[in-house]
Amino acid sequence: MSIQTRELYRSANGDRWCLAHDPAVACVFVRHEPNLASGGKISDIDIGAFLSRSGQGPEKQELLRLIGSLVGDSKARD
Repeated sequence: MSIQTRELYRSANGDRWCLAHDPAVACVFVRHEPNLASGGKISDIDIGAFLSRSGQGPEKQELLRLIGSLVGDSKARD
């Protein structure tokens, strides 16, 4: 099975952050895909490590918004 992704944020310079799920190992993580011009490599980051990093960048804010929307949806069903 392939890794499934949902884009969280794309910066003006083309970097992408995605929420990713690898069903083969039941793992969810953040995938950072740097823009091609930077020559960087794709990196996978544990969600806890991603959220515990300093700063409040838009990619972190979007992940928190997504998590919050899931909790909000759950309360509406209860």
